[in-house]
Amino acid sequence: MHLVIVSPERTVFDGEVSQVTLPGKAGEFQVLNNHAPIIAALVKGEVKYTSETETQSLNISGGFVEVNNNQISVCAEL
Repeated sequence: MHLVIVSPERTVFDGEVSQVTLPGKAGEFQVLNNHAPIIAALVKGEVKYTSETETQSLNISGGFVEVNNNQISVCAEL
């Protein structure tokens, strides 16, 4: 899957990942390969993503995510 995380100031991450965990309004949720298309609001919390063998995390204060055809786009306030 391809993940892009952008903030108003810069591109934070742009690369391939195997999973992403996001802080949604209705609770934390995970995106895996071939996830159904979704657009969701994000709340303050931690975005966790695994690229290769390394898991990274990023604290956000809100934003939104779009998932479509293994493309994950996150626009977030840091």
